[in-house]
Amino acid sequence: MIVLDTSVVTIALPQVRDGLGLSTGGLAWIQNAYMLAFGGLLLLGGRAGDVFGRRRTFAAGVAGFTAASLLGGFATSGWFLLTARAVQGAAAAVAAPSAMALIATNFQGAARVRALSVFSAVSGAGGAIGMLAGGVLTEAGSWRWVFFVNVPVGVALAVLAPRVLAETGRRPGRFDVGGALASTSGMTALVYGLIRAGSDGWDDGPALAAFAAAAVLLGLFVLLQARVRQPIMPLWLLTGRDRAASYAVLLLLVAGMFGAFFFLTQYLQQNLGYGPLRAGAAFLPLVGLQFATVRVLPRVLPRTGARPLVGAGTLLSAAGLLWLSQISAGDGYLTGVLGPFLLIGAGAGMTILPLNVTILGSVGPEHSGAASGVAQATLWSGASLGSAVQVTVHDAAAAGAADPLGGMGAAFGAAAVFAAAAFLTTLLVMRVKRG
Repeated sequence: MIVLDTSVVTIALPQVRDGLGLSTGGLAWIQNAYMLAFGGLLLLGGRAGDVFGRRRTFAAGVAGFTAASLLGGFATSGWFLLTARAVQGAAAAVAAPSAMALIATNFQGAARVRALSVFSAVSGAGGAIGMLAGGVLTEAGSWRWVFFVNVPVGVALAVLAPRVLAETGRRPGRFDVGGALASTSGMTALVYGLIRAGSDGWDDGPALAAFAAAAVLLGLFVLLQARVRQPIMPLWLLTGRDRAASYAVLLLLVAGMFGAFFFLTQYLQQNLGYGPLRAGAAFLPLVGLQFATVRVLPRVLPRTGARPLVGAGTLLSAAGLLWLSQISAGDGYLTGVLGPFLLIGAGAGMTILPLNVTILGSVGPEHSGAASGVAQATLWSGASLGSAVQVTVHDAAAAGAADPLGGMGAAFGAAAVFAAAAFLTTLLVMRVKRG
């Protein structure tokens, strides 16, 4: 529900603009408000689960997300919808880390790997599924249904969570208010800077100011975490060769894939003439292969270890994105898109689960919320970074270009560089063994 919400709204944005009379800039902030609140509050949300109990925190986040979705569906103005999206993002930041951490505490051993395989499949495919769902909902009903659809899901989660999830113990002690403020402000400034750079260029004054503020605030955050007795994020989470490599690979791979999906959606609708529903359905081979790959991995991972799977997965993803960089206006779906989709789907399926298993398997249950928060923050920072870089590359290549695709090939090439960097990080840094 949380990952899907980003892309399901993207498909409906043209209808939102017409329905509420928004400008192009105002329309962009419907997405940016969600990403800013989500990315900025993830570390705080991860720590809150450790302190207050993960089931309680998870349920609170889901309740807030559901209420904000309902209000968003009834929005009568741009500001109304913008506020609802910001609340959605904040609630998602509370729920997402606890969702992943609850798997670590409710399942052990092989059962945990199987549970994480489902989690990884759903998380990884959420963006593509959202495009299909957004097309169905906007064509069959209206843009308001991309928000209303979350309500029955959220209500079901709120009812079922106390019945099927075991509560985790609360960790008494102080809540690191200074660290929470510094991390939230720093992450918000970083995400804002990336979003602004993607739309206005890397030499944009407000973007540069945001990056400077992020550097100062995140530096202050690190200083505080080294000194307080009960930090919101223990700094040792960023140490450990395999755990640090897993975070880096996750950031780089998502940076490549997220921006590529943005341009693929435009290619399918603008160049191939697909409607929203058909464009969403075009992603189904990618989603299907990713699901199939992830479901096989629990039997393979104990025998091979994480490193060979992550290496193969990042290499396949890089190959698929490099293939897309050669796309031309004369290519159709079968000749230009399907092959890369299959490579990227298999690559993502082979990568996300071993990374999650490595991250959660390297910490005790009492720190799984914080570790999950860092993983989610890494993922969404990578999505913002990749989108900003690829939009900048696209705009530079499209300026004065005769190519009707206007720089999309260059954007996909930048995405392939991110995935190749993920492969090299796996090859040179990771060393996770079997077992």
